[in-house]
Amino acid sequence: MTRPLSNDLRERVVAAVASGDSCRVVAVRFGVSVASVVKWSQRHRRTGSVAPGKIGGHRKPILDPHRAFIVERLERTAHLTLHGLKDELAVRGVKVSHNAVWLFLRREGLRFKKNAVRA
Repeated sequence: MTRPLSNDLRERVVAAVASGDSCRVVAVRFGVSVASVVKWSQRHRRTGSVAPGKIGGHRKPILDPHRAFIVERLERTAHLTLHGLKDELAVRGVKVSHNAVWLFLRREGLRFKKNAVRA
């Protein structure tokens, strides 16, 4: 995905529209699309800023509310696997992928590596 155009350009475009030029004329002058001119002008009227919005998103981890259950299961069952934990979560109504469980455990610093030396 490309980066947003600079705020300087956006401000000059919005200022040109505010001075009375049409969106089409401004778009040709600054080398941007008419849709961009319209959207930047609307954003400026709505928020007072031409700064771009956040690109992408942030999803709240779905397993955070189930952390206590996961920790308890890891402490109680030494032979539990990622797939086993995923299946137990599914029984509780939490449908997640194997990778989601792995990423949650890694992010939380939880480990349950099976190692005869450590056991």
